[in-house]
Amino acid sequence: MLQSEEAARRLGVKLPTLYAYVSRGLLVSYPSDDSRRRRLFDVDDVEQLARRSRGSRQVESRLASVTTGITQIREDGASFRGHPVAELAARSTFEEVADLLWSADAAPADWEPVRLPRPPRLDTGDLLRWVTVLCGAKDRLRADLRAELVVRSARRLITTMVAALPTPAGVSRATDTGSTAERLSRHLVSTPVPQARRRQLDRTVDVALVLMADHELATSTVAVRVAASTRADLYDAVLAGLGTLAGPLHGGASQLAYSLLVDASHHGVERALNECLRWQRVLPGFGHTVYKHGDPRVEPLLECFNRLARPDQRDLVAALIELARDHDVPAPNVDLALAAVTWATGMPTDAGRTIFTIARVAGWTAHYLEELGERPLRFRARAVYATAR
Repeated sequence: MLQSEEAARRLGVKLPTLYAYVSRGLLVSYPSDDSRRRRLFDVDDVEQLARRSRGSRQVESRLASVTTGITQIREDGASFRGHPVAELAARSTFEEVADLLWSADAAPADWEPVRLPRPPRLDTGDLLRWVTVLCGAKDRLRADLRAELVVRSARRLITTMVAALPTPAGVSRATDTGSTAERLSRHLVSTPVPQARRRQLDRTVDVALVLMADHELATSTVAVRVAASTRADLYDAVLAGLGTLAGPLHGGASQLAYSLLVDASHHGVERALNECLRWQRVLPGFGHTVYKHGDPRVEPLLECFNRLARPDQRDLVAALIELARDHDVPAPNVDLALAAVTWATGMPTDAGRTIFTIARVAGWTAHYLEELGERPLRFRARAVYATAR
């Protein structure tokens, strides 16, 4: 069943028009089970009306319409399986949220890394692809696509990605025990810190992992679903997502925002923003294609940042956001908040991308499983052929 906003979006109309369809008998609405008196619409009825509204034109093939029960995005934020993400970040661990996305029962024993050879010296993005390839090679029955086996593979892949991350020279290798957030925190900030601050770091990484775990049909998620529609195994589907995520406009955006913060700390906020606009024409970490009035994921991460950052770092980020707002730059997005956290805590410049990537494997796996329930090979676009001028 679709909520009113989703039904209207699918039909390409506003809510008053949707309700007019109901009053004219073109659609039937149903009461929801919750206490907010919302109306629900049958997916097939909405799809049928959508086809009729296109003038009953029959086309040879078209891109699939993806109906999902995983993530819903509204102006006030995303929800995972009906649970607001901001609330999940405040009270749940990454493992709990991953199980929620997968509709799986908890299995702590599955969150153990696969034994791999010593990792080569690679860029983190290449390293995570290397881990995915080797985990797939070691999974002798990876073609078995039963949900419980896919989930087990996802847990082990995520944990192995964390375990393979390098630690700085001269520092003993992190012990791979504890939650995903604790393990990842020790890799990203491996220098000794007071116990209270370490707990804050662990919790901050957990919040970031939850917030970044899924965001509906982002570009990389579509790539994973396309791979799943061919019935590729999980590892190959994750590789499709990793390849798409590698672009600077997707997974690498927080790394560009990190560089902006470094420049601002060295040369001042005004000069850093001006130089960034001069050479990039846009400010990394600002604006979002979905959230026109501000990314709701920013606030939870900035709260973590304010607890961990020095006063001068808090002042710099506040000045950066204020200057951007004064010049009508769109509101900051989660990439800036993630960059602020990683910059203030001394994490590597690519730490935001690393957190984003590892978190998103959970969402990709959920979409992979959901796509297995659809007919195969349903994604088939058609080109419009045009001769060169």
